[in-house]
Amino acid sequence: MTATPHDDTALLRATADFVREHDTATLLPLLLPELDGPELLALAERCRFSHAALLVLPPDRAALHRQLADCGLDFDAPPQPSVVVRGRLARRHGRPEAELDVTILRPPVPGPHGERSVEVFALTVPPGSDLAGLAAHERAHQHEAHLAFDVAHPDPLALRGLCALFARHGAAPDGGGYNPHEDSTVLYFTTPADSRTGYRRVELHAHGDHRTVLADHLGEEATQRSAETLLHQLTGAWTTQALAVAARLGLPDALDTRTATAPQDLAGKLGADPQSLATLLRYLAMLGVVAEHPDGYRLTGTGALLGADAPGSMRPLALMYGGPFYRSFAELEHTVRTGQAAFDHLFGENHFDHFARDPELAELFDLSMAASARMFDPLPDHPVITAAGSRTPGGTVVDIAGGNGELLGRLLAAHPRLRGVLLERPHAVEAARRRLDADGLGERCGYVAGDFADVPGDADVYVLSRVLHDWDDERCTGILRHCARAMPAHADLLIVERLLPADGSTSLATAWDLHMMVNTGGRERRADHYGRLLADTGLHLLGHRPLPLGAAVLHARKAAVPAPAGPSHAPARSGA
Repeated sequence: MTATPHDDTALLRATADFVREHDTATLLPLLLPELDGPELLALAERCRFSHAALLVLPPDRAALHRQLADCGLDFDAPPQPSVVVRGRLARRHGRPEAELDVTILRPPVPGPHGERSVEVFALTVPPGSDLAGLAAHERAHQHEAHLAFDVAHPDPLALRGLCALFARHGAAPDGGGYNPHEDSTVLYFTTPADSRTGYRRVELHAHGDHRTVLADHLGEEATQRSAETLLHQLTGAWTTQALAVAARLGLPDALDTRTATAPQDLAGKLGADPQSLATLLRYLAMLGVVAEHPDGYRLTGTGALLGADAPGSMRPLALMYGGPFYRSFAELEHTVRTGQAAFDHLFGENHFDHFARDPELAELFDLSMAASARMFDPLPDHPVITAAGSRTPGGTVVDIAGGNGELLGRLLAAHPRLRGVLLERPHAVEAARRRLDADGLGERCGYVAGDFADVPGDADVYVLSRVLHDWDDERCTGILRHCARAMPAHADLLIVERLLPADGSTSLATAWDLHMMVNTGGRERRADHYGRLLADTGLHLLGHRPLPLGAAVLHARKAAVPAPAGPSHAPARSGA
């Protein structure tokens, strides 16, 4: 590869040129120079050169699109998550996978040998990001650059034979994985020392789930990786407490993102033991919360989110997950054995009643819910809300169990004609009233202190945000019946929840399903499950849209009632 390591555009152009110039028959002898005639023929029948791959690290998505356009690379399909490369980067740099949003694009490359593609792995690294060191290393070493061959008609026997053939000619196993988003298995090899392609890695790509072959391909590496993965997972509680303690100490508020502070100086500010604090800081640096420098530690962008006054602060979540919810998860076995919520078992009451009796804890819980409010960003633009907000006079939105008014406030602020009603417990109503008054929205908002039986009628839009997952199906059905009774025939219902994936793929909803089971006795659900609950209460699910943080908004209306077919179907009169 001839491009300089710091020039993503040049690398993209060089990769596209390589793909355009080579075909399977000419590339295989360069890749495995010791292949004899029959082996080459057999390999060419089974494998087809499909793409060359590289990792680029643009400052933002727009820059990536410009780089691709500059190289004449067009693409229509949306990017897909890269499970395998994300995992390799996380292991190589000791970073949590959740911090690395790696996606795949495959712009086609037409050429004399048919259409192939460039596989572009993209990790956005904004200026000043704490991923700058990772980006510099990857640009310098190009670990993810490789050539790929599609395996025709893959089956376990054929894949094992191909692996054996590659190994016999000096190619060594170098990882791999299964990507559930694309239902495909990849097997990586390092190229033999006498390879003349200029690439150090090669990939065999097989459609379908071939994890048995993958396990054999990885061999001892897989066992070691599994042990490391399990050890990392077993120490997850350490991470939760480290973040919670940092938040409780006020460490993010005592550090700066630009200049470093020595641990001993920081210990004096926080009233902490210097040696113990230094140990905590080293661990937080491994998590990417702080960054170590010769003269001390500075706060990263991730760590700044734990600050008390940071926009979108996640400090309340850290205190909740490291506090009462941490204690309840220690009783997970009780829930699994009995089916009863661990929180109720530990504290002797459900978490709503427990928080309501403790004003500080209730406020912390409401703040922790607001800390995930980024999922609400697209909701003001939902067609149902836009339609209600464009009427003259404006429509009315009822936020059922609306917490501290975070969501309702966003809707009212985005649509000046809209009016709102917030239904909540008495203490929460007062907190929401103060918040909305402070934001200058109070005059357009009414309040109802009550429970689900008190849903007001005559509104245009009803919102249930992160409510139904707190309850079992029976209670959910009851809540939805209250909504259906209150809703006029023209009204819309919007439900915000995390949806369990239908294909079993990785999802935040799967983790929250466990969390709800332990702490409320509730659950997350699939879209079709919500559809059945709605149908049981006379409502019809029209569809759903994705939201940030793994959430979705479901749209429902009252089901149409068929008109009577004739006199024989007229409703019966009650007897005298």
